[in-house]
Amino acid sequence: MKSSINRQLFQTMVGALSALMLLCACTVGPDFQMPPPSQSQHYDQQAEQRLGEGGDKAGEQQIALGHKVRGDWWSAFQSPKLDKVVRRAIDGNLELVAADATIRQAASSIAAAEGTLYPQVDFAAQAGRQRVHNAPEPAVSNFYAIGPRVGFDLDVFGGNKRRVEHQQAFTERQKHRYEAAYLTLTGDVASQALLMASANAQMQAVEKLLANDAKNLELVRMAHLNGATTRIDVSLAETRLAQDRTLLPPLAQQRDSARHALAILTGNGPADWSAPDFDLAEFVLPSNVPVSLPSAMAHDRPDIRQAEAELHIASAAVGVATANLYPHVELSAFVAQSASGNGGAALWGFAAGLAGPIFDGGTLKAERQAAVDGYKATLASYQQTVIQSFGQVADTLQAINHDAEQNLAQEDALRAAESSFRLNQQAYAQGENSILQVLEAERAYEQALLGHIRVKTAQYLDTVRLYVALGGNSIGVFEQRVAARETPNRSYQ
Repeated sequence: MKSSINRQLFQTMVGALSALMLLCACTVGPDFQMPPPSQSQHYDQQAEQRLGEGGDKAGEQQIALGHKVRGDWWSAFQSPKLDKVVRRAIDGNLELVAADATIRQAASSIAAAEGTLYPQVDFAAQAGRQRVHNAPEPAVSNFYAIGPRVGFDLDVFGGNKRRVEHQQAFTERQKHRYEAAYLTLTGDVASQALLMASANAQMQAVEKLLANDAKNLELVRMAHLNGATTRIDVSLAETRLAQDRTLLPPLAQQRDSARHALAILTGNGPADWSAPDFDLAEFVLPSNVPVSLPSAMAHDRPDIRQAEAELHIASAAVGVATANLYPHVELSAFVAQSASGNGGAALWGFAAGLAGPIFDGGTLKAERQAAVDGYKATLASYQQTVIQSFGQVADTLQAINHDAEQNLAQEDALRAAESSFRLNQQAYAQGENSILQVLEAERAYEQALLGHIRVKTAQYLDTVRLYVALGGNSIGVFEQRVAARETPNRSYQ
């Protein structure tokens, strides 16, 4: 009779456990779905139309709406020096090195989380010496027990699976952070190289102007010796030369700061490595820039992909909090060889444990609601990130549009100022006007020349910003880094 009861109890337990194991395929909580793509087809229609029709005049650019950036975006500037420095920065930048290590750390955490989905096998051993007092004759004996133990969390409602999913999404976020750092790095390198080139071009222009100042001063001094002009005219020419000399130090500082920034971006101290001198003439302004549609850009920008991964993390957190509302089932078993005194025996055991919440003061439900609200907040942040990215592209498109307009106006101003300056110099040499008129004409030419260089620099920098705003070629670069990890280090001059 007793054997029949035990058999029925065992069969009931096995049936219950079988039913629970069938529930393992039912993971509670929401299954993550990617947010639907944006329905927007434009960033700024006026800028798109204007730039879509541009490119006919020198200094104008055209966009190819609906096309994606292919290859290394900075290669569009056709500067071998820039390509070499960017490559050096990608290999040596310490922020990328740190981001790489963080991703590998996160990947190890995935493996650790996945371990909970499998049986946990331990080995236990115990040995000691004991004395029995309540025996007919008190005795002292040795004892030991040794053997393996196995535990397995059935994860009936998928809490552990959601934790693995959470960690996978976290790792995905870290990859997109790496991509964002890569995109920022390449954009910074290109920008600093252009700033250095701009400073060099402006310094060359200022040095040319200083040579003209010195020439004018010599003419005025000779005229003063001949009695054709006054000491006031000489003083004006000296003042102009002294004032124009003050233009060089700030430009030299801009050049040196850019050089130092490039060294740091490549993972070196400013005294340990020096970037090559960049010349603005060695850069080619891309005449045709591919611009992906808003609906497709979400797949090209790492910050949007990062926000998407954060949304996935929040979704998995809801699943974990939901699973915590349900019972937790664990199986365990052990086999041991034990002995005490002169006797020994082989022992085994099997057990199933079930624990579930009955009353917790509303803690678990509140935690789930907090996770749901966190998901909603993360969704709003994702949507805001998408909208802001559209705004960045729209702003940059308009900037490029206005740069082209300003470039044309500045070229006209430069030609007019240069002509006026030459005519005034000739007239002064023939005694037809005063030195004051020459100096004013020179000042107008100086401003027009420097303004022209600054406008061209703005065109280059805004083009860099557009490539960065569109995501460049950053998606997937971490996988490329992993594939090239065993490649021998490249050398740079």
